[in-house]
Amino acid sequence: MMQISDSYNQKHSLFNAMDRFIGAVNNMDQTVMVPSLLRDVPLDEGKEVNSIRTASNGPASYFYDGDMYSYYVLLKSIRNDIEWGVLQADERRKDKLGITAMEISRIEPEDDGEDLEKLLHFHLNGLHTVLSKLTRKANTLTNRYKQEIGIGGWGH
Repeated sequence: MMQISDSYNQKHSLFNAMDRFIGAVNNMDQTVMVPSLLRDVPLDEGKEVNSIRTASNGPASYFYDGDMYSYYVLLKSIRNDIEWGVLQADERRKDKLGITAMEISRIEPEDDGEDLEKLLHFHLNGLHTVLSKLTRKANTLTNRYKQEIGIGGWGH
């Protein structure tokens, strides 16, 4: 009986959720040979793509809300953060913004009085939920790409 319980818990572990997400994004990355074909194509077949003008000029001045390309870039970015560490990504963002570690410590005060175990469980649960949703998005994007280029039945 212990083995069944352990395998159930392992299936729902954070490590396995991250592994499933990274696997889905790697599969998406290997399947999508021409990412530019994803532009202006809605992820959900029934939805329309809304263009949102950003403040910057240049090739990234339009962000398409809900198009497959924006999800493709987002999913790959999140995979890189998981594989290479969020701290590296945070450091790059801080460098771009010019924020120092001293300023960050003033923004994020440490509170020793909180229940750290409850806080950890809250964040682990949230992270697991988000990773599951992102995994479904990566799988949906891969399948929609296959449909768009005419290989929808391959690999099933």
